[in-house]
Amino acid sequence: MGRIRVGTCSWTDRELVAGGWYPPGSRDAAGRLRHYAAAFPVVEVDATYYGLPSTRNSLLWAERTPADFRFDVKAFSLLTGHPTRQSSLPADLRSALPARHGPDGVDPGLLDDVWDRFSGALAPLRTAGRLGTLLFQFPRRLAPGPAATAFVRRCRERAAGWPMAVEFRHPGWWRPERAAETAALLADGDMAAVAVDMAQTLDSSVPPTLPVTSPRLAAVRFHGRSEAWGTGTKEDRFRHAYTPGELAEWLPRVRAAAAQAREVHVLFNNCCGDAAVRAAAAMQALLDPPPPRPS
Repeated sequence: MGRIRVGTCSWTDRELVAGGWYPPGSRDAAGRLRHYAAAFPVVEVDATYYGLPSTRNSLLWAERTPADFRFDVKAFSLLTGHPTRQSSLPADLRSALPARHGPDGVDPGLLDDVWDRFSGALAPLRTAGRLGTLLFQFPRRLAPGPAATAFVRRCRERAAGWPMAVEFRHPGWWRPERAAETAALLADGDMAAVAVDMAQTLDSSVPPTLPVTSPRLAAVRFHGRSEAWGTGTKEDRFRHAYTPGELAEWLPRVRAAAAQAREVHVLFNNCCGDAAVRAAAAMQALLDPPPPRPS
């Protein structure tokens, strides 16, 4: 049986930091991470989607966490085909990025340079054994088809040798008529599939399936079940407090994945206030309940 790690998609969310989850004396950068790592064995880094990581942060993250802790790191937006602001690139690369661009409108040489800097900054984290996976979250506009399949394969080739997990935001990838083909694509590249929990009443709803496409890892990201997905503010989209019943729906799927992969990462992205850490703690308790008290 593989190890199941439960955590959240941020430990620095502004509302979480401003709330009372971090105790007095643990609210600086080092204290927050150490406090978080004492509660959960994995966390997702989403800042790397908005800007390239730094070697210094990788060293500090490794220094402030125990050897058994893992970071799942989101790939930079340009590497996944998302629109990217020129200002988010290092100054010497900005002129190479068109102001308007799509997944196939970026110079491959620029993508190679960005990848080299992205992966180079994360090398200390990987060397220290703290890197769980790189999360490639592809945009909703990446609909399944030959061009999209080729794009995913190019991403895999660029990240050859690195652990990689894939979350598709277009629901067509995991609809019944396409799911087997999608799973085969990921398995062929040793890419872990990332399942999604979200409201299932929207046109953008991704089916809540959890295929195991890599012996290394399977993952689930809980986005919350807000009906405002795609229309409301960030707070509207992610504001959801999971109930025990909603979490329990995933227990058979998570345990079945753990029977096939060495690790399963269960990450909560409903980052409004302390909703994510409360849901993660509740899921940990459901997966590993305390032994019954002797009568």
